Amino acid sequence: MAQDRSAAVQHTGFAEDLNEAELEQLARVFAQGLVAGDCVALRGDLGAGKTTFARALVRALLDDPTHEVPSPTFALRQDYASARGPVVHLDLYRVTDVRELDELGFDEAAGRVITLIEWPERAEAALPASRFEIQLRNASRPDVRHVTVMGLGQVAGRLASIAAGWRPR
Repeated sequence: MAQDRSAAVQHTGFAEDLNEAELEQLARVFAQGLVAGDCVALRGDLGAGKTTFARALVRALLDDPTHEVPSPTFALRQDYASARGPVVHLDLYRVTDVRELDELGFDEAAGRVITLIEWPERAEAALPASRFEIQLRNASRPDVRHVTVMGLGQVAGRLASIAAGWRPR
């Protein structure tokens, strides 16, 4: 990702406790607000729902609710062609050295594609300053996740309009 190091203005949109169906609904709503060049960093422990969110988001971008969206845990990268342009889904869990990001085409995607990144902390210094952050954590019940959505940098202003479309069931 190109390093956009402009002043990072943070806009915290919302935090909710969501079950899996609501998490998928949020991803579908979120997908409606994404454009080429957007980066979505998905943070959370193993099993927190990052891939569930990413899968629903990719399916929404492809306008195909049954499209096969495998986890990129072993391939590290999955590419998709959507009506809004290319979508790249990265899983950096197995990345141990920042130099591996070049092999994944991390920089070349910046500004041109919608990029979803699971385990972004493995590439913290390479993340664009302007990005969406989705933090998923376990909540009080095992079937619920606490989800925090934020916008950093230039995307912060767009987060309010995305959040306006979100109404949990």
